[in-house]
Amino acid sequence: LPPMPQAAFAHLALAFRCDMFTLQQRVQVEKRARDAAEENIQEELGHCRAALERLGPSCTSVGCKETLEELQHNLTVLSAAVERATSAAEKLGAVHQEARMSRAAEVMVQHVENLKRHHMREHAELEEMKRLIQQNSRNRQLAETQGDEKQPRSPPAPLLQGSARRRVSIAVIPKQLLVRTRAGGDRQSCAPPSGMCPQT
Repeated sequence: LPPMPQAAFAHLALAFRCDMFTLQQRVQVEKRARDAAEENIQEELGHCRAALERLGPSCTSVGCKETLEELQHNLTVLSAAVERATSAAEKLGAVHQEARMSRAAEVMVQHVENLKRHHMREHAELEEMKRLIQQNSRNRQLAETQGDEKQPRSPPAPLLQGSARRRVSIAVIPKQLLVRTRAGGDRQSCAPPSGMCPQT
């Protein structure tokens, strides 16, 4: 099974971090190796040219001279071909590196897309949770408000209740009874300790 984008991204990130420590050193090493190979090729071509030049005076026939000239021309073409091959090899290496980077970039893009989808899903869940919390808060406030409206009012203070009872009791007592009570009180107030009240 192919690795998951997240695991592949972690591997690529680790590889890039490790390569950064030796990148400059490896570039210099590869450059020296290329220069050495080119110098070796040019040196061998130079030896071939020198050998052909040494053979020139010994060739007296027309056919031999034509062969030497053809060999010298071939060496010139070979030198130019070597330079083109070196340039093409560098381009091929760059294309291979681009292909590897393209695959790595594809893994990174896929990982980023997965992160975006995960973020969008979590954002939607968070918004839904916020909506539910706000709705529950509004419902709780509405329930508390309705409960306060339905709750009976508090009874009056005891002092007010006592005065109200007295007023109600006085209002309920018959008028005749009140008159008799007052008359009895007048007689008691006139009770003679020494027979001073008038005779009726």
